[in-house]
Amino acid sequence: VQLQASGGGLVQPGGSLRLSCAASRRIFNNMDWYRQAPGLQRVLVASISLSGGTGYADSVKGRFTISRDNAKNMVYLQMYNLKPEDTAVYYCHTRAGPLEYWGQGTLVTVSS
Repeated sequence: VQLQASGGGLVQPGGSLRLSCAASRRIFNNMDWYRQAPGLQRVLVASISLSGGTGYADSVKGRFTISRDNAKNMVYLQMYNLKPEDTAVYYCHTRAGPLEYWGQGTLVTVSS
């Protein structure tokens, strides 16, 4: 499986961005968004099951929304009310059995 993330950029605090992740084939497992800030470990931000069940890190609850379009093999992360601490490289991720797949990452910078 190949994952291609896009949609990052520079945004002011309080702004919004929508990240997209395109998969090369149908994904039957959870799809996730992780992020990695400079000098920190990569952490799980949001996850969505095949049926649409979602989960979020406490730091983004109420501000981020994960969704997926199974027909298009896409997963999205809509981010609202962005804060400087949301600055990170964002990665989409999935698993297939024992294997993990990562997108290449897209940089989100929140700064005035």
